[in-house]
Amino acid sequence: MHLHILGICGTFMGGLARLAQAAGHRVTGCDAAVYPPMSEQLRLGGIDLIEGYTADQLALNPDCFVVGNVVTRGNPLMEAILDRGASFTSGPQWLHQNVLDGRDVFAVAGTHGKTTTASMLAWILQYAGRSPGFLIGGVPLDFGASAQPGNDPVFVIEADEYDTAFFDKRSKFVHYFPRVAVLNNLEFDHADIFADLAAIETQFHHLVRCVRASGRLIVNGSDAALARVLQRGCWTDVERFDDPSGWHTGNVEEARWHEFDVRAGAVVHGRLRLALPGRHNRSNALAAIAAAASAGVAPEQAIRALHAFRGVRRRLEVAGQAGGVTVYDDFAHHPTAIAATLQALRKQVSARVLAVLEPRSNTMRAGSMRQALVDSLRMADRVFCYAPREGRHALAWEAQAALREVSGAVVVNDLGLLAVQVAQAARPGDHVVVMSNGGFGGMPHRILDELTRRQSRAGASGTA
Repeated sequence: MHLHILGICGTFMGGLARLAQAAGHRVTGCDAAVYPPMSEQLRLGGIDLIEGYTADQLALNPDCFVVGNVVTRGNPLMEAILDRGASFTSGPQWLHQNVLDGRDVFAVAGTHGKTTTASMLAWILQYAGRSPGFLIGGVPLDFGASAQPGNDPVFVIEADEYDTAFFDKRSKFVHYFPRVAVLNNLEFDHADIFADLAAIETQFHHLVRCVRASGRLIVNGSDAALARVLQRGCWTDVERFDDPSGWHTGNVEEARWHEFDVRAGAVVHGRLRLALPGRHNRSNALAAIAAAASAGVAPEQAIRALHAFRGVRRRLEVAGQAGGVTVYDDFAHHPTAIAATLQALRKQVSARVLAVLEPRSNTMRAGSMRQALVDSLRMADRVFCYAPREGRHALAWEAQAALREVSGAVVVNDLGLLAVQVAQAARPGDHVVVMSNGGFGGMPHRILDELTRRQSRAGASGTA
């Protein structure tokens, strides 16, 4: 078949494109904003990308249009598809019917940690000699791609609670019907589609309803919201982590490497040396080890696999160094994730930490979490916030006033000026962490370029 994918540069839809291509379909796609890492993956895979959603793409005459949830009514191409009566479906529905059907699905859900936990699980299976399929909302460094079909019965999928499409407002994950579901944590997010935390809990309970009775739920035992979800009804065995009676850690040492014992109840399975710092990554590792055990991988082997786990792109990924300054690229955008990222970096370094933030998600732009955002940034020595005043990413709140509580905060509405100001403020030995759930105009590399120019000017001045 020829599939034309609308919103192809999203991590989910881009991964779906790779799976469809691997299955022998011809794949093309379009998006309004094309940025790495997904654009790189797609082009390397030979998938043709079209910039924008022009109605003339109807002339491609594909067998089916696969519609991402970024597409709304009023989109020129979508309106043309509806007017013609052309065949279309959502990404999750296409995935269920064409990839997941007949597979042993392991779904990883939660407000935070989905990408890292799913990547850990896929890597453990691969390390154990399996060939899992997977679709992950990021690029695991150990695979170099966000998706692979695999030839093992197990398929690992990052299970997102965001809605499926403009014509299907259920969460994506209700399409997956997993044998094993990991429930990592649950907080309020996606204020554009959920009224409150209770509404999200309802969607998570829909996922619980979709897990077969012979399967397993692997649940964060310290999360009150998840406890409420299970109280609504549960038909599957539950195994808990971050719980003394279930999977938990002991003898934690946080330094350049992150070391801790992996325990199941009173049993110590081994000591894990993890390259990823932070309490949140301890939880992610426990969840992945527990899930891998459900797939038949011994915890001891899973621990050995995670010794070698390199992480995920844009999760405290070092973008480069210039002028003695280290610049990181990170996907954090929810206040809890921002705080976890800054805390993890603080555990690794003793120098100054400069936070550069784009409040880009619909929830953050709406401003319902602005006080939580302010609190999450207090661990940074300096804060730089990109706050455009117009366009699709404009903030609905006054960032300058809100961030006044944060010492040394700078609010800028121009990307070029932001990079210049960060480079001017940075000193040798500093660590700059850039946080956004979008492309952010290539901000990490803009800052590195400015730092390099500053270093060159200083060198030339010294020579003169």
